[in-house]
Amino acid sequence: MLQKCEGIVIRTNNYGETNKIVTLYTRELGKVGLMARGAKKPNSRLAASTQPFTYGMFMFQKSSGLGSMQQAETIDSMRAIREDIFLTAYASYTAELLDKGTENLQTNPFLFELFYQTLHYLGEGLDPEILVRIFEVKMLSVLGLHPSLDSCAVCGNKEGTFHFSIREGGFICHRCFDKDPYRFAISPTAVKLLRLFYYFDLNRLGQISVKPETKLELKKVIEAYYDEYSGLFLKSKKFLDQVEQMRDKL
Repeated sequence: MLQKCEGIVIRTNNYGETNKIVTLYTRELGKVGLMARGAKKPNSRLAASTQPFTYGMFMFQKSSGLGSMQQAETIDSMRAIREDIFLTAYASYTAELLDKGTENLQTNPFLFELFYQTLHYLGEGLDPEILVRIFEVKMLSVLGLHPSLDSCAVCGNKEGTFHFSIREGGFICHRCFDKDPYRFAISPTAVKLLRLFYYFDLNRLGQISVKPETKLELKKVIEAYYDEYSGLFLKSKKFLDQVEQMRDKL
């Protein structure tokens, strides 16, 4: 059966001399694996459309296993990302997080839109660190994780000074600080941003300016929460960390 879907390339693997196995995240079907025959040939009609992060319309023959890509039309090549090593690192990390955090053929148009908007904003020059933090926080519910971000995880209070507790799985208020001596003593700004990232619509994001120390707080908390609860190991995370260290030295 021929299927036509709006999709984004999240992973490619070479197969033989001339073929590629392409993983798309599509609006209509979720994650789909396809064989793109001849896509490694420079003159192939599938060569351009099967580059990482390419957003396009894809026509393919669906089967119970690997489908077969028939046609592809590029809507946005995301070239600005692929030509920048820093942006490539951020995009690769979000793509792998999406890939590892989802099963094949689980439709989630919200997640497609989130991923597309993240790549679009990366290419537009918005702060890549903040975009990745937002993506990580919004992926939590997809992974079945629901941190307590609107009230204290221990007593349910919505008022007071909040820190983040990995052990309790979310914010804890000053009345409950003694429940976790290892909590992250984060700033009120970091508390506010974590809550905002979890609940707000990425389409409404304008220019956002966050201090380096607040970015570091957010990164540490989200990283620790993922390490404790997600069960994911992402190779691209190491690459991203190396690229960030390199950038900080420049």
